[in-house]
Amino acid sequence: MASTDNPILSSESKPGLPPTVQRHLGHQLRAAYAPLETAATPEVFLALIERLEAALAAQGRAVEPEFREGMLAALSSLRAFALSLTNNAARADDLVQDTILRAWQNQHRFQPGTNLNAWLFTILRNAFYSEQRKRMREVQDEDGSYAARLFTAPDQGHRLDVQDLRAGLAKLPPDQREALILVGAEGLSYEEVAGICGVAIGTIKSRVNRARNRLAELLGYGDDDLTGDRMMQSAMGEGV
Repeated sequence: MASTDNPILSSESKPGLPPTVQRHLGHQLRAAYAPLETAATPEVFLALIERLEAALAAQGRAVEPEFREGMLAALSSLRAFALSLTNNAARADDLVQDTILRAWQNQHRFQPGTNLNAWLFTILRNAFYSEQRKRMREVQDEDGSYAARLFTAPDQGHRLDVQDLRAGLAKLPPDQREALILVGAEGLSYEEVAGICGVAIGTIKSRVNRARNRLAELLGYGDDDLTGDRMMQSAMGEGV
């Protein structure tokens, strides 16, 4: 997860978005994805890796221990990212399994010493958008209703909680949402996220900035909303 000095909490936002709101959004984003990243790894992922190792062993080969351990450590983060893209648990799990297979088949392309998580996120993201293109070819969507159903609509309540934030994230354009998740929840640098998404660093900064401001708008955040003791503690990461 991201640290308190994560770039999502920087001052690179449009004028008028109070620093307290920025800090609170960063805190809420980490809180939203922390349970996903600390949850037990689904057995289906572990079983798949075991089958892949057995297949290599049958050929008299073995996977590099560092690669295997790194992949195991990344599974929860991969699933959290997949859920942020698909908003569907079954599709997310399928996407992670596809990522495992692709990474395993192409592990010779991974450069030791570089960020394995970033490499895996790239594979997952490419698989997701490949699937999306296939779906759009298969489904007529003249009025955009199919695309709208790919994401959960937000609740209309006024509670500023994790559920509301996840719903707000679902309303963001996909490119802004993925940039915000990778930078704010996964703790990757702007440079790493730019590499994953295949765009310039400035583009990622702009996407994060727009996503953060749009979230503040969707959730109704204003400086006056964050003046109470409990909300200020939460914004600073110190409260419940």
